[in-house]
Amino acid sequence: MECIYCKGHMEKKTAPFSIQKNSYYLHWDAIPAFVCDQCGEVYFAEHEVDIIQSAISELDRKNVEFYTSDKEAA
Repeated sequence: MECIYCKGHMEKKTAPFSIQKNSYYLHWDAIPAFVCDQCGEVYFAEHEVDIIQSAISELDRKNVEFYTSDKEAA
């Protein structure tokens, strides 16, 4: 696999992933990924992207539930 930015070689490794969204911060230290050996660009495979998106969706859903129940209690 070739990096689309620098044409370097992509190696199977792990890479961190973080996102700050609404009222939470989500971080993983090591997600399986392809990492360019020249520029360090990271590509996540579809399976890993699906897991990340599912986790974010679940946190969004829980966040809405939390704020909705908090307002109802007030």
